[in-house]
Amino acid sequence: MVAAVTPAVEVRGLAYAYPDGRQALFGVDLCIEPGERVALLGPNGAGKTTLALHLNGVLTAGAGEVRISGVPVAKEHLKEVRRRVGIVFQDPDDQLFMPTVGQDVAFGPANLGLRGDALATRVRQALDAVGMADVADRAPHHLSFGQRRRVAVATVLAMEPDVLVLDEPTSNLDPVARRELADVLRSLSLTTLVITHDLPYALELCPRSLVLDEGRIVADGATEDLLADDELMAAHRLELPYGFDPLAPRRAS
Repeated sequence: MVAAVTPAVEVRGLAYAYPDGRQALFGVDLCIEPGERVALLGPNGAGKTTLALHLNGVLTAGAGEVRISGVPVAKEHLKEVRRRVGIVFQDPDDQLFMPTVGQDVAFGPANLGLRGDALATRVRQALDAVGMADVADRAPHHLSFGQRRRVAVATVLAMEPDVLVLDEPTSNLDPVARRELADVLRSLSLTTLVITHDLPYALELCPRSLVLDEGRIVADGATEDLLADDELMAAHRLELPYGFDPLAPRRAS
């Protein structure tokens, strides 16, 4: 008998209201298996970022539960959960604050007690993974926006997480930087959740998508099927670029 695989992300009955009383999530249920790349789609104000911030305990559930690789997201487990879940925010400058790229990437693992050769190896591996090993000694603010975005990914990879969450990863990227980031994300074996309004990017990277609207998961399925569902798209204010056909042949993900 094959043993059941523990989901990388498991959310059950998650509800959350902000202190002003605004209800952002209403009984969200979702499950992401280890190694999956999943897109989280939805209009502005749907609750996507609110949901993401529950995955590493920045926000605490009002009701329901979140588990990461079987570990409950609860106060007593926050250190472990935050090592397991790395979030790359929309603005890389929110994550880059040290004098050099290498110091930024080293910051997290150093706080966990890594030192010496082990720390240097961790930094080098993380920068290699995003194709930025040659800028370790440069100041982050001397890099292009796309390069800073990849360095921000490296700061998360250096923590060796189980789950990578990216919030609007293509925001403000030119076409070349967008492709470079896609190549990086495609090369990783991590469980990945991509929060995005960039529907072609979701199709390129993520075989599966979830649609969140008004704090509820309203669709869960193959990305191409969801994007080809005109009624679903219109109902939840999702729109493809003019002339883009989600069912057209594309590069394998």
